Amino acid sequence: MNELNISAKIIAHSKSAYTEQEIITYELTYPRFILAEMNTHRLFSRNSASSRAIPIDRMLDLIENSPAMPVQWGINKAGMQAAEEHPDPATCEWAWLQAAKSAAKEARRLQALGLHKQIVNRVLEPFQIMKTIVTATDFDNYFWLRCHTDAQPEIKVLADLMYEALDGSIPQTLYEGQWHLPYVDLVYPDNLVGASDGVKYYSGDKEVSLEEAKKISISCCCQVSYRRLDDSLDKALKIHDQLVTMVPVHASPTEHQATPVPEYTDDCLHYWVLEQGNIGEAFEGITHTDSEAFYSGNFRDWIQYRQTIEGHTCWVFKG
Repeated sequence: MNELNISAKIIAHSKSAYTEQEIITYELTYPRFILAEMNTHRLFSRNSASSRAIPIDRMLDLIENSPAMPVQWGINKAGMQAAEEHPDPATCEWAWLQAAKSAAKEARRLQALGLHKQIVNRVLEPFQIMKTIVTATDFDNYFWLRCHTDAQPEIKVLADLMYEALDGSIPQTLYEGQWHLPYVDLVYPDNLVGASDGVKYYSGDKEVSLEEAKKISISCCCQVSYRRLDDSLDKALKIHDQLVTMVPVHASPTEHQATPVPEYTDDCLHYWVLEQGNIGEAFEGITHTDSEAFYSGNFRDWIQYRQTIEGHTCWVFKG
């Protein structure tokens, strides 16, 4: 975390052994006031801290001791970008902090009325530091837009940190049947890289089965919305069952786990392009294709766990 409360850390980085397509999961912190700009990037799978889930007192503590701050104090002008900096940034910062204190004061007033956190915490959102888990196979367009000088300064700082982290990251090569699982480690025993049998998954220093590893990853990605991380198996099983078995299914935390599309030839790909009506028969979890790749939801050449869960999306709603 830097002095601006903006950070980017890669927690899982994998590469398909067949297509060399990479998939990356970031853990990000940034001012909530740029959340809308993050959400415009539709190739991202994401889970974010929720104002409806975080206790009021904890939110107030964060706002009063570590509020989100603008990166620059630009002077007003026509257009979306400020150019000239204000000559007195200290006074600008003081005024912003006064606004944060005022929001906290009114939030406490609403809290005293007995109102739920899904109401009270909304008053505090402009000053909240956001935590988000982001997974995607394609980041180029995001970097092209957000590393640009025309981007909102705060999201440019975030994008630059993400790009810097990626530049220094080495992906782990995965094969058919192996899984990209944020918050879980995959270990090849005795340097048997590429061997599906014998691959081990660890949560901390504890070995777990593949199915347990998936549930731990899902649980940890879910918990970003409301609590400090608990990667215990008991917590994982409880949260996973709540997400997948509840009606409606709450499936967004199951979008970060993925396995490489099995090896295929151009002839195989072209065949399924012509047989769109039967695309699901190509590989389980494939949702669409083009002349270059198979797709699973928003992932390219990786099968997203969500797409393998029955009933993960409602296609016909009858109230």
